Amino acid sequence: MYLEELQVGAEYPIESVTIEKEKMLDFARLYDPIPLHLDEEYAKNTRFGKLIAPGVMSFLAVWAKFLENDLFGEQLLAGKSTKIEWFAPVFAGDILTGKATVTALTPRNPYNGIAEVTVTAVNGEGKTVLSSVTEAVILRKRED
Repeated sequence: MYLEELQVGAEYPIESVTIEKEKMLDFARLYDPIPLHLDEEYAKNTRFGKLIAPGVMSFLAVWAKFLENDLFGEQLLAGKSTKIEWFAPVFAGDILTGKATVTALTPRNPYNGIAEVTVTAVNGEGKTVLSSVTEAVILRKRED
């Protein structure tokens, strides 16, 4: 979609994703190797009581499902920024669902602009686990 075809406030559902323990451990080993993500004995003695998924992994699992919507299509030029906030732990076996909302549209020049999308994910109990704000550079319609 071109920048002009998007609407602030438009919401798009994000299909659910299950956080699988082996994938969680693989991600943690590669990118976030701290005891809270890898050492079950250590995690038992924390306030969480068990291993938690790396926050970035939880975000990326939801983000991958958002991308399946192909909201921007061929008009997507590049990502600009992403800010993620985590509100609750995610555990192996959790099922996350979410929604994406277009929260801002900013023309930059005659060729492209910035689309801001806020993604919110909840767990099976309906508790918000994360929220992210991503800016993407999107083509504008050209009036030739």
